[in-house]
Amino acid sequence: MSVVRKLHEAGLTSEHAYTAAFASIGLSLLSWGISMKAEQAGVERADRWGIFVGEWAPTFFALGLALANHEKPPVTDFR
Repeated sequence: MSVVRKLHEAGLTSEHAYTAAFASIGLSLLSWGISMKAEQAGVERADRWGIFVGEWAPTFFALGLALANHEKPPVTDFR
């Protein structure tokens, strides 16, 4: 049984994954901004926080595509 099928059976949909992807983009910007203001480590650390969280978005988008593909009804050819 595939991981995508198990996630779908657990109730996760492509819309959930896409929402998580967009939320992680916003969280990336937020974490960068907070790090710039709250920490004395400078731009380098803020950039690392933003990049770390920002790398989640492609994973969630890929998962969304996999789930969307799984959610499609099977195609039958009646020729």
